[in-house]
Amino acid sequence: MLGGIDNTLFFSSLAGFAVLGVLILLLRWAFSRGSSLIEKPSQVGEEGEYGLLKVIATPTNHIEGEMLRQKLAAHGIKATLTQTKSGPRLFVFQDEEKAAAAILRS
Repeated sequence: MLGGIDNTLFFSSLAGFAVLGVLILLLRWAFSRGSSLIEKPSQVGEEGEYGLLKVIATPTNHIEGEMLRQKLAAHGIKATLTQTKSGPRLFVFQDEEKAAAAILRS
C-alpha cells in the first residue's frame, strides 16, 4: 500500500502493459522479413521472366556460355549466365544489348 491506499488495480494494469510490450516484441520478431536463415530454393524460369535483362546469346552448354560472358566482361559489359527452362542463356541489360551483340559477332 502506498500512502494507505490499496494499489492492486494500479499494479495489475502495469503488468498488462508489460505483457503487451512483450507480445509486441515477439510478433515483430516473428513477422519480420529478410532475416530467414533458410535460403529459398532457386527457381528456373522462362526467358521473359528476368525483368530488364534481355537474351543476347543461347549457348549450347554452360562452358560455352561462360566463355561468352568472359568475352563481354573483358569489354566492360555486365552479363549474366543462367539456366532457363529452354537451356542456358546469356543476359545483358537493354541499353548494352547492341554493344554486346557487336562484340559477340566479332
